[in-house]
Amino acid sequence: MKWKRLEERFFILLMIASAVIVLGSLFFILATVVWKGLPALNLDMLIRVPTGGYYLGKEGGILNAIVGSLYLAGGATFLAFATSLPIAIYLNLYAFRSRVATLIRLSLDVLWGVPSIIYGICGFAIMLALGMRTSLLGGIIALALLELPIMVRGMDEAIAMVPIPMVESSFALGATRWETAIRVIIRQASPGIVTAILLAFGRGIGDAASVLFTAGYTDRIPDSLFSPAASLPLAVFFQLGTPYPAVQERAYASALILTVIVLAISITTRFLTRGSVDHIVR
Repeated sequence: MKWKRLEERFFILLMIASAVIVLGSLFFILATVVWKGLPALNLDMLIRVPTGGYYLGKEGGILNAIVGSLYLAGGATFLAFATSLPIAIYLNLYAFRSRVATLIRLSLDVLWGVPSIIYGICGFAIMLALGMRTSLLGGIIALALLELPIMVRGMDEAIAMVPIPMVESSFALGATRWETAIRVIIRQASPGIVTAILLAFGRGIGDAASVLFTAGYTDRIPDSLFSPAASLPLAVFFQLGTPYPAVQERAYASALILTVIVLAISITTRFLTRGSVDHIVR
């Protein structure tokens, strides 16, 4: 009995220590970004694009990176969603527990663990073969491939949690698989689907490696899918790489803006998820 109590206390302390480490790391990151980025944050950074001497410490802003990040992550998330939802429905309603479904899930898990730089290199190689230059379209495609396994696996788990008797009842009433998927499964799994979209969007808007080779970087706001596009992660990277302290401070301000965007999306999604749950309960 004493050994079991010691074992239980050990794992309780281990869980508490793990929680403290995770929360402490999050607090340290947020505190660092706010402490160093808030003094350098001003209205010009939000409403202006970089000028000729911006990276030398002169006037200008990062509006190009803010808009570019939203274009890249938004377009990639939409493209990944249009592909992921049919795959998740196929895995749970058509393939179910077949070997094909197992192989697809294994492939998605492997793709989830592939470093983003690999997606960027593969995307860049394909763009060279097609004669394309770095562009907003190339960045969207690379990010969509990066987000795809995250979104599919998240939706897959959400759909798998839908009660089987509810699905069988839909079939018993004469509904087809497609009608069951649209009217029952997606409605019941909507909170999990929204969460999967959020996770994928957060990964896409914060990634730098995959868009470095495919989207490039520019001081202008992209006016077409074939124009280069800037992003906030690359803006942070390039500003921190300068020897000017004023520009380095702006890098922390850029990181703060990126953090606020992700936080705002997370809070909005939380409210949408709660509303979906209340609607289902009713």
